[in-house]
Amino acid sequence: MKAYRCRVCGNPLYFENSVCVSCGTGLGYSRAEREIVPVDLAGVYVDAEGWIWHVCRNLSLSGCTWLAQLEGGQCFSCDLTRTRPADSDAQGLAAFPLAERAKRHLIAELDALGFPVVGKGDDAVDGLAFDLLSSTRQQVMIAHADGVVTIDLAEGDDSHRERVRRQLAEPYRTMLGHFRHEVGHYYEWQLVERSEDPDLIRRCRELFGDETADYQTSVDRYYAQGPPPDWNLAYISSYATMHPYEDFAETWAHYLHICDTIETAVSYGLVTPADLVGRARFRDLVTAVWVPLSTALNLVNRAMGKDDLYPFVLADIVLDKLDFVAGLRPATA
Repeated sequence: MKAYRCRVCGNPLYFENSVCVSCGTGLGYSRAEREIVPVDLAGVYVDAEGWIWHVCRNLSLSGCTWLAQLEGGQCFSCDLTRTRPADSDAQGLAAFPLAERAKRHLIAELDALGFPVVGKGDDAVDGLAFDLLSSTRQQVMIAHADGVVTIDLAEGDDSHRERVRRQLAEPYRTMLGHFRHEVGHYYEWQLVERSEDPDLIRRCRELFGDETADYQTSVDRYYAQGPPPDWNLAYISSYATMHPYEDFAETWAHYLHICDTIETAVSYGLVTPADLVGRARFRDLVTAVWVPLSTALNLVNRAMGKDDLYPFVLADIVLDKLDFVAGLRPATA
């Protein structure tokens, strides 16, 4: 994330802060400004054009600090949540804030990169929505279908997530990672499959494979046989070998991982802006900036007795896939 500071006292802020711990000023996130802004005691912010904004009504429910247009209303990010746990589901509600925080992080990054984020309230067919479901009462499958991303709130529990990670032999598993992966399916649908550019679709199939291959057959084969032994020569993860859709979504998620971490590193002086200049392709940025940065971060984690922060090796064809995904970014961003 970019670095934020309190506009009143200059104290560094986290993206999730609702109050400045230094001066006590109430805070809200302005999506239009991509900034954390001060609010008055009533939770109101007046922007430079005189528009009045209000802290989201879900501050107490999900920790949402984003600004809403209407008093007592909810923000854009919360509007994207189609389903949440019932009020009677204490366990589900306890896990709900972590998922919402990851979703806000995702939306802020998509905004920063210039990808369009349209909710189903504005476009019932092509819009995006999230079902954040509690598996305390029913089994939940993390998935995407027709613009609806479904997330199992149990993934917010460290012990549950680590157990599943070990069962599936995954090197990395986080709530934010789930959001990034599943929204990758949505953007492939919107930006590639619905594209009128035949060369774009052709190039996507050259890199990731034919997405029309039967999905369930691919899933059954993957869980019966596992990935091919040399999967790391062409894929970013073993899960990416299951089907072309999963390969794209995994690559998309890593694209967001890399962009967000580099932005954070620049914001806090770990990487200089000059290091980003003159990179004609995204793969050049990855090899020249991301690989040294992630290696250093891995060593920092090891120095603290932790697992590698980024336990992945990026083969040459994976760099081509990352380049393709980066090329989907709107030119005006």
